[in-house]
Amino acid sequence: MRSHAPRVMLEGALVIPFRNEVRMRTNDLTNEVLAGLREPRPYPAVTLVLPTHRTRPAKTQDPVRLRNLIAEASRRLHEDPPVSERVRAEIVGQLEQAEDEVDLVYTLDTLVLFAAQGEHQFWHLPRSSPVERIVISDTFLTRNLVAAKAQNRPYWVLTFSEDRARLWSGSGEQLVEERREGFPIEQDKNLPERERVPRTGDFPTGYRDEAALQHLRAVDADLAKLLEHEPRPLIIAGLSQGLSALEDVGTHTARSALAAVPKGGLTEARASVVFDAIAPARAELLKARTDGALERLGQARSRKEFAAGLDEVWQAAQEGRLALLVVEEPFRQKVRLTGGHLAPLPDEPEETGGPGAAGEAVGVADAGEVRDDIVDETVESALSTEAEVVFVPDGTLEEHGRIAGVVRYAWSGA
Repeated sequence: MRSHAPRVMLEGALVIPFRNEVRMRTNDLTNEVLAGLREPRPYPAVTLVLPTHRTRPAKTQDPVRLRNLIAEASRRLHEDPPVSERVRAEIVGQLEQAEDEVDLVYTLDTLVLFAAQGEHQFWHLPRSSPVERIVISDTFLTRNLVAAKAQNRPYWVLTFSEDRARLWSGSGEQLVEERREGFPIEQDKNLPERERVPRTGDFPTGYRDEAALQHLRAVDADLAKLLEHEPRPLIIAGLSQGLSALEDVGTHTARSALAAVPKGGLTEARASVVFDAIAPARAELLKARTDGALERLGQARSRKEFAAGLDEVWQAAQEGRLALLVVEEPFRQKVRLTGGHLAPLPDEPEETGGPGAAGEAVGVADAGEVRDDIVDETVESALSTEAEVVFVPDGTLEEHGRIAGVVRYAWSGA
């Protein structure tokens, strides 16, 4: 009977703790988690990537496709000379245990399984992967998790009306109400009647009476405190006249919001309703991240701190000089190292390799060696030196060879 490890929810992902560690609940995929996954393992460390489906009828295919992917991984391990039969059985057992623990009823867009000797874990990611992948190396392939982390950048959501305000913490596809910094805020019901009279004219919405204005000032003040202590992109949602009024009161904190959603009735709504209502604003959040990365690339070009093209960016990553790496989301490239430079090769369906095939730094001494996906290796190298990695839509970096970066310093005379 296979044992079942406890499940722990991380932002946008369902995880099985590994190396006997029990992980805390968190709203983000942390740099520490990624660093732990990138640590070298005794060969072989297996990564399986399976595009999954959220709805029927396609969803019913996922269990069969997962079983076939594990069977293919077992075959490749069996044909890999450095892998003994004992080790192969251990790794396949870890994959099968993960298969038992995966609940495919709750799949998102991609399932990632990691397995090595004595450990396994799996992640449901709210981000599509274009192809199934099997990578056998001495490190796990974390590219999909890095992309999900970039997509899961945390943000704040404020929903408010003339008498109530609620604060939400968002990250990826999670949205959770927060009860801190004074939130939720209710209008004071004990104000004198004179403060409930509209200041001028007839304003049935209530946004012009003193009680409503005091309420908005309280919301603005607590929002300013929140953003000072924990800055994040802000989305606000309320009636149009309320959005205008909130921008005008107090410290004008609402004017710094990334997006405003003119929709009322959300102060009593469930998280799923609020999440759907702010969908356009969430898309704007992702676009702003892409635009910010492209702006930094443009500034780097003028300072001569810019690298473009796979060969140049890969070299900068190996030297630890990248501060920012920007990659088109689907970009993959098989290469041969020749004289310390990269020669592109046609891609082939077989995706396996010996130690170092998915992340280990490669030096000039390895000239002539074929690397299955040098883009993944570049991402891993950049992360290992604490560079920021941003994935952008296909075609965004076409003029730069689909990959570019900002370097921390340029070589003399560059």
